[in-house]
Amino acid sequence: MSPTRAAGLVIYRYTNQVIQFLMLQTSYGAHHWTPPKGHVDPGESDWVTALRETQEEAGFTAEDLEIYKTISKSLHYEVNGKPKEVVYWLAKLKIPEQKVTLSDEHQDLKWLPLHQAQEISGFEDMKNLLADFHEEASKMI
Repeated sequence: MSPTRAAGLVIYRYTNQVIQFLMLQTSYGAHHWTPPKGHVDPGESDWVTALRETQEEAGFTAEDLEIYKTISKSLHYEVNGKPKEVVYWLAKLKIPEQKVTLSDEHQDLKWLPLHQAQEISGFEDMKNLLADFHEEASKMI
């Protein structure tokens, strides 16, 4: 069985000398927290999905972000007994104060420093991904 594919962007902003990650709380299911992401549509590339989902879920376009195409990481896990693969790219919000526009798929948002973002993510693989991306972001400030 081939995995369900999804893609998204881990967006950070650098403000008050702190790297903060954007975390969105779903309005469905267990109301988990995640970076913007979504399922890859038939015929769509992971990259196009990541851009589309970020615009749909957070209101940010590629022009709003500095996206690091060479910094990506994939997570592999099961949802309802079926394999899922999600690829994320790291992206910096160019204007740290820019407003997030949530879709109806999410009920809340938070900009959080690394440890708090890891805490609300609730999953070990996401905690590791955030730590890796924080290390990469730290090199660029």
